[in-house]
Amino acid sequence: MSRRTAYEREPLAPMADNHTMYSVVAPIFNEQETIPELVRRLESVLTAVGESYEIILVNDGSTDHSLRLLRGLAQQDSRLRIIDFSRNFGHQAALYAGLCRASGRAVVLMDGDLQDPPEVLPRMIELWKQGHQVVYAVRKARKEHLLKRIAYATYYRLLNRLAYIDVPLDSGDFSLLDEGVVAILKSMPERDKFLRGLRSWVGFKQVAMPYERDARTAGTTKYTLRKLVRLGLDGVLAYSYIPLRISFLFGSIVSLVAFGFALVYFAQRLFADSYIPKGFTTLAILILFLGGVQLLSIGLLGEYLGRIYNEVKRRPEYIEAELIGFDDDRA
Repeated sequence: MSRRTAYEREPLAPMADNHTMYSVVAPIFNEQETIPELVRRLESVLTAVGESYEIILVNDGSTDHSLRLLRGLAQQDSRLRIIDFSRNFGHQAALYAGLCRASGRAVVLMDGDLQDPPEVLPRMIELWKQGHQVVYAVRKARKEHLLKRIAYATYYRLLNRLAYIDVPLDSGDFSLLDEGVVAILKSMPERDKFLRGLRSWVGFKQVAMPYERDARTAGTTKYTLRKLVRLGLDGVLAYSYIPLRISFLFGSIVSLVAFGFALVYFAQRLFADSYIPKGFTTLAILILFLGGVQLLSIGLLGEYLGRIYNEVKRRPEYIEAELIGFDDDRA
C-alpha cells in the first residue's frame, strides 16, 4: 500500500474550469518602462503553455506611473491581478504578498524588470511536471558590470560557507514552487524573510535550472547598495550562527593574549633586573584593540537582537492598500 507525506504533491489531474494551474508573481517598483513588455511576454508565454494562469503584480509603493499602467492593463485582461502597497515595503515583502494571494497549483516568483526572462517558464513547468516540487533558476551568466558580478559571486560563496543549510550558488528568487511548498512558506511567521533561504530550508525534491540572466531592457536598478547590504545581512544572520561564534573566538583570543602579557610582566617584575615599562603607546594600542573587538561583538549582537525585536513587535510585513482583479474570496 502506498504512503504519501502531508505535503507531497498529488498526481496531476484534470483541473476544474475555475481552478488556476499557474500563478506568476513579480514585484513592481517604479518600472513604468518595463511593465507593458513584461505583461505582453508573460501572456504570450503562458498562453502558449495552454493551461489556466494568473499574473500577480505587486506595486511596491511606486512613485512613477506604474500603478496607472497596471490599472489599465488589468482592465484589459481578467487574468492580471494587482496588489497595491500603502508604501514601499521591499522586494521580499512584495514577493511574499503575491505568494500569499496566489491560487495556482504552481507559483512562479520572478523579478519585474525582465532580467528573469519569461521565455524559460515552459522549462520550469516541464521540470515541475516531472515531479520536482521546487525548480530554482541558476544564473549561468550575468549582464551587470564586473565589480557587481564579483560582489554577487563572493557573497553567494560566503553565504554557502557560513549557512547551516545548503543555499545553491548563484540562485536568486526566480523559481517555481509547488502549492504544497507554498502552503508551508505561507505558514512561516518570521518577519525578515529571505525567500531563497527559506526555499532551501523547507527541503523537498528540488532541481536547478540553468539560465542566462538578461540585462535590463529599460530603467535603472532599484536595488541600491544599502538594500543589497541589508538583504545580504538578512541572508547571513538568518541562517548562520558563525558571526556570534567568531565574536566569541575574538574575545577568547584577546583574553588569552592579555593573560599571557600579564604573566610576562609579572615574571619580569619578580625575577628580572629590568622589566618592560608601562608605556603610553603600549597602553593605547591595547585599549584601542580591546575597544574595537568589544564594539564589533556588540554590533553583531545588536544585529541579531534587532531582528528579535522586529519579530516580537508582530507588525505586519506589508499593508495592502488596494486589490485589483481578485475575486471576492481572495479580496
